[in-house]
Amino acid sequence: MKPAIKIESVSKRYRIGGLHPGYMTFREMIGGVVTAPFRKLGKRGNGYQTLWALSDINLQIGHGELVGIIGHNGAGKSTLLKILSRVTKPTMGQVELFGRIGSLLEVGTGFHPDLTGRENIFLSGAILGMRRAEIERKFDEIVAFSELEKFIETSVKWYSSGMYVRLAFSVAAHLEPEILMMDEVLAVGDAAFQQKCLDKMHDIRQQGRTILFVSHDMAAITRLCKRVVLLENGKITGDGEPHDVVNRYLSSSWKTGALREWANPSDAPGDEVVRLRRVRVRAEDGNTISVVDIRKRFGIELTYDVLEEGHALVPVIEFYNEEGTELFSTHDTNADWRRQARPRASYKSTVWVPGNLLAEGSLLGHVSIMSHFPSTVLHAHENNAIAFQVVDSPSGNSARGDYVGPMPGVVRPLLNWTTETADVETSPIKPD
Repeated sequence: MKPAIKIESVSKRYRIGGLHPGYMTFREMIGGVVTAPFRKLGKRGNGYQTLWALSDINLQIGHGELVGIIGHNGAGKSTLLKILSRVTKPTMGQVELFGRIGSLLEVGTGFHPDLTGRENIFLSGAILGMRRAEIERKFDEIVAFSELEKFIETSVKWYSSGMYVRLAFSVAAHLEPEILMMDEVLAVGDAAFQQKCLDKMHDIRQQGRTILFVSHDMAAITRLCKRVVLLENGKITGDGEPHDVVNRYLSSSWKTGALREWANPSDAPGDEVVRLRRVRVRAEDGNTISVVDIRKRFGIELTYDVLEEGHALVPVIEFYNEEGTELFSTHDTNADWRRQARPRASYKSTVWVPGNLLAEGSLLGHVSIMSHFPSTVLHAHENNAIAFQVVDSPSGNSARGDYVGPMPGVVRPLLNWTTETADVETSPIKPD
């Protein structure tokens, strides 16, 4: 069976550092020929450099797959989608697409600014090869989804970015494409619109269509996609299970992962009293894990050497999300060691975080070892000691329930709700 998308040895080169001369008059062309030898004497090279936005990309995507594409800014994600959408041509290689394409790229792409919303809907359908009757049959549904009935006869150049994306997504999703490509569609729009987009993506996938989804929202990527492709410097460096690829991306972003060790004690954080040896995220079975199920308990384990006796040491962990917001910090207040000096030895301290407490997303852990009695002293500290991913459950048995849209908040506890019928006396409503 043929794949939906087949990419073979695709590379894309851009020229940077020089301006395109544009159209010249005949007099300017003659003058340029005469002065060219003298200009070359004054500078070396051709005045520009080349940038390979993509380099030797090989990829096959099957029918019905929902594939996430992730990477740092400038990795080549948007360039790849533009090539697949026929917005730009590859410098080398070839792309084969088997099916009608609908694409939602950055704001400003795909619509003519001087045309109204209505005219752009028909234009987009015509570009996709649809007959006017087909577009008319879908028109009311497109407008209703976008919630832009009052503005459909207005030129889209007067639309806000949110209005533009509403209409663009509605057009791309409702004109029945076999392949739908979206670039950061969830970055614009309110929570209600994002929920509608996610529901529509789910419907499209249930119909066996192919979706390519570019996003920096790792929580959405791991929750929605069954396969993720990682781009770095224009090359594919990861392709596989979302949790594995996302963890690799986070490790390259933060230069850390679920396990951090210091083999040389002299390089380890600490002082003459104590030094860190290892920090890791662990499951209850003892294995190191980089992906945490939001419903399950997990531990942060610190291994350290006490070098000098007589200090009541307290391990500390501070949790931060990817936006730099501190979620909370935890200190070892166990009665066994509170205000108790620790003898010289190697120690292993573990804090257990209960399930259904944290929100999904990427988390960082800063670790410290302090003494608070008789005075507060910071002996060891390491920022970004560990990084891990918390993923929510799609089965509905977490605090999310059946809701699949974005959920704000730095924690997501599963709380107990009770509901019963209320015997409330009400007075009859009197007519006006």
